[in-house]
Amino acid sequence: MERTTSPLPREFEWRLPRSPRSVGRSRSLLAEQARAWKVPDDVADTAVLLLSELMTNAVRHGRVPVGREVGVRCVLGWGVLRVEVADACDVLPRAREAGPDDESGRGLALVELLADAWGADPRPHGIGKTVWFELALP
Repeated sequence: MERTTSPLPREFEWRLPRSPRSVGRSRSLLAEQARAWKVPDDVADTAVLLLSELMTNAVRHGRVPVGREVGVRCVLGWGVLRVEVADACDVLPRAREAGPDDESGRGLALVELLADAWGADPRPHGIGKTVWFELALP
């Protein structure tokens, strides 16, 4: 019997508590999945970095009740890796310019700089928003 690879797109999702510990866990999960999908190392490294920024924002700024989770969805499509982070906060993020002495505030600027596309959308059938980025695959 001949083995076939699964057709594109491929998806991987998980939910984590809205906790600082979930940032590192999400990085590990994405790195592992990117290896399984054979995503080139440079694209995978960038995706892990940008996911870390989005997860940090969801954990820090997602002012939501205890018990709410942060959802992550990764889609490997034709020529693109898309990563989405969904939380229960309705406020859409926007990049800001951090000053030289600021210790934070550069995450979305980094996403804007390194991603091929990014955005934030209200969740269509629920509370909160989804922030996403896309990276082109070679």
